[in-house]
Amino acid sequence: MISEHNKAKALLPSWASQLLLRSGLYILGFGLLLALTLATFHLPVFSSAELLFHGAFGDQFGIGRTASKATPLLLCGLGVIVAWKAGMFNIGGEGQFVSGGLLGAAVYPVLQSHHISGSIAIVCILVASAVGGAIWAGIAGFLKVRRGVDVVISTILLNFIAFQIMKWLVSGPMMEKSGGLPETPQITSKDILWHPNPQTDFHLGIAIAILVALVIWWIQYRTRFGLEMRVVGDNPTAARSNRLSSGRRQIEAMLISGALCGLAGGIEYSAMAGQIGLDFNQNWGFLAIPVALAAGLQPLYAIPSAIFFGSLFAGSVNLSRYTQSGDSVIYIIQAIVVLGLVAGQTWKMKSRRTGEVIG
Repeated sequence: MISEHNKAKALLPSWASQLLLRSGLYILGFGLLLALTLATFHLPVFSSAELLFHGAFGDQFGIGRTASKATPLLLCGLGVIVAWKAGMFNIGGEGQFVSGGLLGAAVYPVLQSHHISGSIAIVCILVASAVGGAIWAGIAGFLKVRRGVDVVISTILLNFIAFQIMKWLVSGPMMEKSGGLPETPQITSKDILWHPNPQTDFHLGIAIAILVALVIWWIQYRTRFGLEMRVVGDNPTAARSNRLSSGRRQIEAMLISGALCGLAGGIEYSAMAGQIGLDFNQNWGFLAIPVALAAGLQPLYAIPSAIFFGSLFAGSVNLSRYTQSGDSVIYIIQAIVVLGLVAGQTWKMKSRRTGEVIG
């Protein structure tokens, strides 16, 4: 007689059951971590957790906030995953996010001048944004492969360059004609990314991000191209032995990574901000790094990871109304997650080396 566990395995494919299991472990582990952090801040654990939950999922407005914050976290997190899997430690997601949003905003007046609007205009903005992010990340990839410049250093420096370029553009060449504030022209209502309910922040971007996550998983684990990128990142010696073009694959990984972060910027511009000002960079590129690490650098696991952290940021809006901590609790949780993952990886590496020595 087939047990209930075996029946469940028969109904779900292995990847789906693993995703559900890992999602459950995320909820349990991060829930305990949240409780400990709240207790450390001397906040009432249950009432504070209730405030967070209500702010994230209590009504349609909370769900909309969670989805809107999970979208850039997921796309930028996927960008981190693609690059890091190929051995390119891209820390420049925020600069690529800004570059993508800027190119999307630069394309929009051109579309208006040609009387292109609606869905076609939105697609053009998102494509341009992805190209903008890819170009910015490609610079770092080229410098690493062709000139040996450390990708961590180059991507961090490119972040600051992108921020300064943004400040110059929105205060000058791309500034709205009224000249009141350093901002680009506002997107018209017919060119905004679709919102099921215009009164909430929920928009089509979250569906796009989840679809992209599925595509990235398929590329990485079901194609030769993805296999080669992972081999280049995991075992450069094996890559050279099999005559793989490591440099080419790493540049391609950076281009894809940048395109994903740029797409996040385009969605934020066309769905939420509506224009680009000095406050357009909200550190999504940096905040996405813990999202990717908590997902174990797995594209599918990045979905629950992004939703979890997105819900914390959305819920912190409600928490800050009744406490002094606000979203500082969420930043501390992210820091603890990163430190815990680094410690775990270090322990694994030491255990592996010890086993090799004993063997």
